Amino acid sequence: MFNEANTVEAFIRDILCGKVTQTTPPQPGLSRTNRKINGVGWHYLPSQNIPRQPQEVFVETFVRDALIRLNPEIAANPNRAEEVLYRLRAILLSVRSDGLIRANEEFTTWLRGDRTMPFGTNYEHTTVRLIDFDNLENNQYILTSQYTYRAGAESRRADLVLLVNGFPLVLIEAKTPVRKAVSWVDGALQVHDDYEKYVPELFACNVFSVATEGKEIRYGSIRMPMELWGTWRLDDDTPPNSLAGLKQAIASLHNPSVVLDILNHFTLFATDKKKRRIKIICRYQQYEAVNKIVDRVLAGRPRKGLIWHFQGSGKSLLMVFAAQKMRLQARLRNPTVIIVVDRLDLDAQISATFHASDIPNLVKAETRAELEKLLKQDTRKIIITTIFRFGEADGVLNPRENIIVLVDEAHRTQEGDLGIKMRAALPNAFLFGFTGTPINQRDRNTFYAFGAEEDERGYMSRYGFEESLRDRATLPLHFEPRLLEMHIDHDAIDQAYAELTGGLSDLDRENLAKAASRMAVLVKAPERIANICADIAQHYQEKVAPNGFKAMVVTYDQECCLLYQAELEKHLPKEALEVIISATGKDERFKPYQRTRDQEEKLLDRFRDRSDQMKILVVTAKLLTGFDAPILQAMYLDKPLKAHTLLQAICRTNRTYGSQKTHGLVVDYLGVFDDVAQALEFDEEGFQQVVSGIATLKNQLPGAIQKCLVYFLGVDRSLTGYEGLIAAQECLPNNDTRDAFAADYSHLSNLWEAISPDPILQQYEVDYKWLSQIYVSVQPTTGMGRLIWHALGAKTIELIHENITVEAVRDDLDEIVLDAELLEVVLNSPDPRKKSQEIEIKIANRLRKHIGNPRFLALSQRLEAIKERHEQGQIYSVTFLKELLDLARDLLIAEKDTPVEKDEDRGKAALTELFTEVRNDQTPKMVERIVNDIDEIVRLVRFPGWQQTSAGEREVKQALRKTLLKYALHQDKELFGKAYEYIRQYY
Repeated sequence: MFNEANTVEAFIRDILCGKVTQTTPPQPGLSRTNRKINGVGWHYLPSQNIPRQPQEVFVETFVRDALIRLNPEIAANPNRAEEVLYRLRAILLSVRSDGLIRANEEFTTWLRGDRTMPFGTNYEHTTVRLIDFDNLENNQYILTSQYTYRAGAESRRADLVLLVNGFPLVLIEAKTPVRKAVSWVDGALQVHDDYEKYVPELFACNVFSVATEGKEIRYGSIRMPMELWGTWRLDDDTPPNSLAGLKQAIASLHNPSVVLDILNHFTLFATDKKKRRIKIICRYQQYEAVNKIVDRVLAGRPRKGLIWHFQGSGKSLLMVFAAQKMRLQARLRNPTVIIVVDRLDLDAQISATFHASDIPNLVKAETRAELEKLLKQDTRKIIITTIFRFGEADGVLNPRENIIVLVDEAHRTQEGDLGIKMRAALPNAFLFGFTGTPINQRDRNTFYAFGAEEDERGYMSRYGFEESLRDRATLPLHFEPRLLEMHIDHDAIDQAYAELTGGLSDLDRENLAKAASRMAVLVKAPERIANICADIAQHYQEKVAPNGFKAMVVTYDQECCLLYQAELEKHLPKEALEVIISATGKDERFKPYQRTRDQEEKLLDRFRDRSDQMKILVVTAKLLTGFDAPILQAMYLDKPLKAHTLLQAICRTNRTYGSQKTHGLVVDYLGVFDDVAQALEFDEEGFQQVVSGIATLKNQLPGAIQKCLVYFLGVDRSLTGYEGLIAAQECLPNNDTRDAFAADYSHLSNLWEAISPDPILQQYEVDYKWLSQIYVSVQPTTGMGRLIWHALGAKTIELIHENITVEAVRDDLDEIVLDAELLEVVLNSPDPRKKSQEIEIKIANRLRKHIGNPRFLALSQRLEAIKERHEQGQIYSVTFLKELLDLARDLLIAEKDTPVEKDEDRGKAALTELFTEVRNDQTPKMVERIVNDIDEIVRLVRFPGWQQTSAGEREVKQALRKTLLKYALHQDKELFGKAYEYIRQYY
């Protein structure tokens, strides 16, 4: 039989260790036989041969040896190793109190050699080295399997672990390759939701974790949501999801030099917008590009390079990693790294990214004088500035050769006088250009400015939209033309675009100004604006809001922003809208929108917050580049944009955001996408495919519906209750068939969520609702197979919640199991096969309510095992029925012994704390009554998945408002917002 141990685990072990097994702890250095490296250099040592107890995270014997080996001061007095071990054990003890991220950050500081101890002469502090990053042969590299760690009553066993000098730096979770539904996702969820939660100490020194089922490999850092786990590919010649590609990825990612490089140079600890510490590690395209930059700088030539990484794929972090690694290179003799942007908003974004990542020796040149002073004083730091601050540079500001300039959005300003000035000011600097849009014919000078002759096609590093979509670093974009009668002809759009962007060529300026003026009249027609705003409000409420996403309206100019805001407020709450413009002129109408940078950033943070009432931003130029808000899904476009400016704008919507966001959406009111090829005019072949029309998805729907219905040929879909469920489930007799159906239904569900609501769906609604209920009814109760067995989308939940038909079944499991006479009747049923199917459905429904609760996982696995044995003919119907009834009895006992859901207890506790804080003279002793009232009414109106539906949110909000009104607390908007967020989280 094939399983994860004898297939995937063995496959990885052989790649990394070369089929060589050690029986005793190896000496430092890479694993070799006859001077040839085995695998990629790891020694395989079975866990039973490692000198450690299950309650120990790291192998103290190996750590002690490394401390003596790598630190002369400790070698002179080996007892000092115990002092270091005491400090490291203290970090493990802090995991539960300070949190895993904080503990991992402190441990990482130790592993990088950034902590000292008073071991020198006269108790001088000297650096303590746990790992040798300069000479890899000084470290001990061990791969082991079934690495068990016990924390109190909890115990977990990792499939594979990579130990460097005794520290478990990498954990690998392997899954079975023989079932379609089981994938790397299940391994990642096991690490994220189980291991990190119940044995967090095991991850105190973790660099990253890996999950694979033998087809695809993903890796992520601690507490990183599963959907952000990245793929690893450094060789684009190997096809994805192939054995050759997987083998290459495993060997590359787990190479000892790569693991230590990621630990030392590609790991960041940052503070997010909610003031929480998070851990960030590089994606493979960032790792590859940074090392190409560093290698080029260390080699001394060529002294430039062009990095094209598609919009949204992490260029800002790439620059952070590059700056950090170059600053740490001793051979570069304390270099200066200059980050150059071409807009103030990008300046703020890049600065925020660097500051949030706690990068040391960072300075910002706010003025031309400051920049000139820093360069003339030979400052050896990371300097952030804009290209415009080189505008008045007079001659050479610094001739040094170890200055590295990283230019963001290199296609925009580098061909003109500003680029020439910058090069003259820094004549010997390295110049690396970054761009997120491909180069077209008009931008050939970008290649001249940054592309080296040695680089194929002019790019030093390329990560295009195909790779970005393949790796899910970004999401696909769909466009939807609306109100076609409002579209404006292409000649007018092209002329207005030229006027707005200054791309006038040799055309007559006066004629163009007149054309743009005519365009403004057309765009600002009151009736047109009224129709578009009504449509935006309806579209947003029906297609975007149900999933909890937000939107941006892009208008023709600043005056249009105000006109649209006024009209939108007729359809949407005032607090849901906000105008963001550069209000620098004298026009009194715009003065209310003048904001400092801090005020604007706080406003944008509110927009990024899912719970905030602000839902839609109205803009014209601001935020179309550099603005990053993953919650933004829809852009309502009513402004002439083309090529770079269009691509940069629409890519604001392509960021990933949880599993429910499957695409970005651009709603076109002007006609920009009436000709996609003209709108996205790039040299890159097929680049128009970066955005596809919703019409394409509509064309795919009938085939997707039919593909799912084929599984149920001959089934009477008018049957309800058990009869209907059993008839459908008999068409899915085994795991392979169920998994195939799940994969096809997942595709259909994604189409439905993207298209809904749309009149075209009405003719398929009955079939889709039926298929959705069958999908839920056969979903594994273990929670495994999340890649294709996932939660339904918000619009689907709302659809089947309106009128449940198939699953209108009576749950009398308690009566059957507890009533001896009734139990006897069931056991002696004339049709045990049908009765066992009914019991199985009832048990599965019960267990699905407990998915995620480890107390019920064993029961779920038992149900799956019983079903599999029955499907394979190992047990017959009567035995199957008896085993199901035994399982039902154990399930009822488990439910009886399980306390009230912990999350809801925490919800009541959070609400109690909240209302205690706002208690006033009128409500001195009512906190408990308020919380109980809210708790009771919310339980009545909620239903599974209510948070993802507009109907569910509306019901719960109304219930909350009624309760607050009862206690005269209904006017406190902040209180309502916080209370609702607690309910959303815990109920």
